[in-house]
Amino acid sequence: MNIQSELHKASLFQNLELLANQVVEGFISGIHKSPFHGFSAEFAEHKIYNTGESTRHIDWKLYAKTDKLYTKRYEEETNLRCHMILDNSASMHYPDVGPLSILNLNKIGYGVLAIAALMNVLKRQRDAVGLSVFSDGYKYYAPEKGSERHHQMLLAKLAELATEAQPPQSTETYTYLHLIAEKIKRRSLIFLFTDMFQTETDDEKLFDALRHLKYNKHEVVLFHLLDKATECDFNFENVPKRFVDVETGEHIDLYSDTVRESYGKNIRAYFETLKLRCAKYRIKYVEVDVKADFSKVLNTYLVERRKFL
Repeated sequence: MNIQSELHKASLFQNLELLANQVVEGFISGIHKSPFHGFSAEFAEHKIYNTGESTRHIDWKLYAKTDKLYTKRYEEETNLRCHMILDNSASMHYPDVGPLSILNLNKIGYGVLAIAALMNVLKRQRDAVGLSVFSDGYKYYAPEKGSERHHQMLLAKLAELATEAQPPQSTETYTYLHLIAEKIKRRSLIFLFTDMFQTETDDEKLFDALRHLKYNKHEVVLFHLLDKATECDFNFENVPKRFVDVETGEHIDLYSDTVRESYGKNIRAYFETLKLRCAKYRIKYVEVDVKADFSKVLNTYLVERRKFL
């Protein structure tokens, strides 16, 4: 183990709340330059005014600045229940990036910071958030709540996951998705963060589990986390290299150029199957490169949240 690297990771994610706030503030400032201009007021404890509502709570000062009608939100309003599901298997700790930073994340680091950023937004809007973590077991569950104590508890758990030295090896995705689905009783927005690499290999059972998450009229988003350069494009130096499956321990020795074309064809076919099956079951599929920023995740949240307003 690289002690210096582990200490750096621990230090970084001790400041998870600060990092999440930086991600969100950067995103909000960028909204004005994006197709989502106008959404930013929703982060400021406002919601869009709908025709027919009382005009009593319209924020006229904000109207003067934006020429749009928003109503003020109040403490007792909780319009959304959101449940985050995080895959914490060994494959999610790929790639080995050394010292983690906001610009240098592996899949688990990206998932943790993305969830923390979403929690930051939910907190601003006084919405309730819950968390489930699975790998070779259903490792953690916290129901949807909106209190500050609950928020801090989830941040602490997420920071712990990001700095875990020896993550579980296997992933029993569909076994534990069924258990998670049973836990979420009231209509919620569900975000699943996973790389879709699992030791369970029955695709029908996997999609049965994903369909189970849709019960009780939940909206489900699957964020498919990938290191695109290596896991999609197989962009490795063409020298003799041993490729090891981190979940099974199986390995193969080869030159990357000899398999890049066939690998790319097969991985694209797999991704296309995922997209089509998700579309069939009305699960929103979002492919996310962990080397990119967090705008795709946050934009997706904004779009999906409007279904609950």
